[in-house]
Amino acid sequence: GRLRGLGSHLSYRIGLKTFSANESRTVLGVPDAYHLPANPGAGYLKSDASQIQRFQAAYVSGPYVGVRARKVSQIGESHVDARPRMFTAESVSLDVAALAAPAILSEPEPVESDTGLSTLQVLVGQLRGHGKKAHEIWLPPLDDAPTIDQLVPRTALTETRFGLSTLRAPIGLIDRPYDQRRDPLFVDLSGAKGNVAVVGGPQSGKSTALRALVMSMAATHSPRQVQFYCLDFGGGTLAGLAGLPHVGSVANRLDHDRVRRTVAEMTTIVRRREQVFRRLGIESMADFRRVRAERHETEEPSPLADDPFGDAFLVIDGYGSIRQDFEALEQQITNLAVQGLSYGVHVVIAAARWGEVRPALKDQLGTRIELRLGDPSDSDLGRKLAMRVPEGRPGRGMTREGLHLLTALPRLDGDHDPTSLAVGVATGVAMIAERDRGLAAPPVRMLPDQLSRADLVAGVRDWPQAHDPSRPNYRIPIGIDEAELAPALLDFEEHPHFLVFGDGECGKTTLLRNICAGIMESNSPQQAKIILADYRRTMLGVVETKYLAAYAPSADKLHQNMADLAALLRDRLPGADLTPQEMRARSWWSGPEIYVVIDDYDLVAGATGNPLMPLVDYLPHSKDLGLHVIVARRSGGAARAMF
Repeated sequence: GRLRGLGSHLSYRIGLKTFSANESRTVLGVPDAYHLPANPGAGYLKSDASQIQRFQAAYVSGPYVGVRARKVSQIGESHVDARPRMFTAESVSLDVAALAAPAILSEPEPVESDTGLSTLQVLVGQLRGHGKKAHEIWLPPLDDAPTIDQLVPRTALTETRFGLSTLRAPIGLIDRPYDQRRDPLFVDLSGAKGNVAVVGGPQSGKSTALRALVMSMAATHSPRQVQFYCLDFGGGTLAGLAGLPHVGSVANRLDHDRVRRTVAEMTTIVRRREQVFRRLGIESMADFRRVRAERHETEEPSPLADDPFGDAFLVIDGYGSIRQDFEALEQQITNLAVQGLSYGVHVVIAAARWGEVRPALKDQLGTRIELRLGDPSDSDLGRKLAMRVPEGRPGRGMTREGLHLLTALPRLDGDHDPTSLAVGVATGVAMIAERDRGLAAPPVRMLPDQLSRADLVAGVRDWPQAHDPSRPNYRIPIGIDEAELAPALLDFEEHPHFLVFGDGECGKTTLLRNICAGIMESNSPQQAKIILADYRRTMLGVVETKYLAAYAPSADKLHQNMADLAALLRDRLPGADLTPQEMRARSWWSGPEIYVVIDDYDLVAGATGNPLMPLVDYLPHSKDLGLHVIVARRSGGAARAMF
C-alpha cells in the first residue's frame, strides 16, 4: 500500500523490479522499473533534482572474497639519473633515463576467505570504531539508573571545593523524547526552591533519591559549604551516609533525644544568624555565602568565624513518623521551612503521600520530586500523569512538564546494579572522606548524661559575681537548656513560685537541692532564708544552718511553721499611706526573701489537711512580700489534685 501524506516529503526514491508498470509509476513516475531485468539488485534511483539513474546494487550477503596483493614483475634493469642540475631561468632539456624494460603488473587473484564472514560483516567490522557515532532517535528504555559519578564533573571527585557554593547538583536523568536526548536532572537549592520533598509509594525509591541528593551535594561541595543532619525514620538506609564528612548526625526513631536535639540545633542556627545578619548588615544568604568564600580565599579574619555552619540541611526520611511519634516537633519543622531559607537552613523530606504533609509545610517545598504513588489520584501532578509512571520501577517519576525521570544511584563506582548498592555507597563515602580529609560537619551537641554542680556554675558567665551584693539575687541556675545547650536559670523576681512534677526517682529532690544551693551561693543569710518541708528526710544537711529558717520533718511541725510565716507576711502587707515611690521600691518592710521548699507535696497535702493553706491569701502578693514557694510532687494524680 501507499504511505499517504509522506510522498511530498520524500526526496529520494528507489525502484527495483516491479510487477507492473503502474507500480513503477507510483514510485518513480515512469514505467522503467517494470522493464528491469530479473537480476537481484537491479534498480533505478530518482531524486527531485535529477533524472532517474540506473544502478546495480552490490551483493554483500555472500561469503567474503578477498584478493591477493599485486605482484610486480620487473624485467631487466632500470635506473634514474639523480645527479644535481643547475636551476636557471632558461629552458633546460629534460633528460629522461630509459628503462631497461617496462615493468609488468600481474592481475590480482581472488581468494575466498576462510573466516566464514559475509561481505557485509567484514565491511561493518572495518567501519566499527571510526567516525562520529550516529544520532540515536530512539534511545534505550529508561531502565538503568545512572550513578552520581556519571553526572558530576570528574574533578569533583578528586578536588575539594572551597569557593562560592552553588547548591546545584544532579540527582538523576530526564527523558526528552521529542528532543531525542536525556538531560541530567538538576536541583538548585540556592533560592526559593531550597526545600525539597520526595513523595512516592512503598518501594518507589524515596530513600535512594534522598541518598542520591546527599551524595551528589557532597561530591560537588565541601563540608564547609554544606552539612546534612538526618532523621532516618524509613528503612535505615541513611545510616550508610554517616561516614561522609558532610553528615553531622544520623538519628533513628528510637533515639528520641538525638531527634529532638537535631531539630533544636537547626532552630538555633536560624536564631543566631538572625541576630548576626542584623548586626553585620548581611542582607541575604547570597551575601553570607560570598563573605565566607572571600574570607577563606584571602585567609583574613572573618566576622563569621564563630559560625561553623554553611548551608545546613535537615533530611527526614519517613516524614509520616513525625506526626505519629514526634508530634511536638511538627510545628518546629514547619517553622524551619518557613524561616530557614533566609538563613541557610533547608528542609528535605520523603513521604509516602502528599496527605502526610500539612498545607503550611507543603507550600514551602519548592523542589518536588514525585515518584510512583500508591494512589495516583493523590498526585500533585494530576491523575493522568501519575498513571504514566510505570509500576515496579524504583526511581521512576514524572516532572511537572510530563517528562519521565529516573533518579540516580548514590554511588561513585559506575556500577548500575542496585543489588550491590550498599557496597557502592560505602565505597563512595570512603572516596569523599579521603578527598575531604581533615574537614567535618559540626556534630549535633547532646545533653550530657550527668552534670556536676561545679560544671554548671562554671558555665554561667559571671555568676554570681556580676550581681550587686547589696540586693538579693533571684536568678538561680538549675541545669542546661536542651534548645540552646546553655545554662537554664530560674528568675524568682519575674516568676516568684516554681512547681516540679515527675515520676519516682526522676530527680525531683536533686533539683530542689540545686535550687537551695543556688540560693545560698548567690545571697547572704540576711538576704535569703529557707523553710524546708522534708517528710522523707532526703534533704537533711542540704541547707546550712545560717540560711535555714525552719525545718519541718512532720505535718505538725509544718503547720506551726506556716502559721508563724503567715503572721510575718501579714506584717509585710503594705499600708494605705504608702507613696508610689515606696510601693515601687518596696521599702515599707525590711528582711530576707523567704523561700518555702516542699519536697513530696503529695505527702504534705494529705487527708488530714494541707499545712500550706495559711499562705493561700498571700500568694497573689508574693512579689511585694518577698515570698517564694517551691513545690515538688509526683506527676501521678497531679491534674486531679490541682482542681
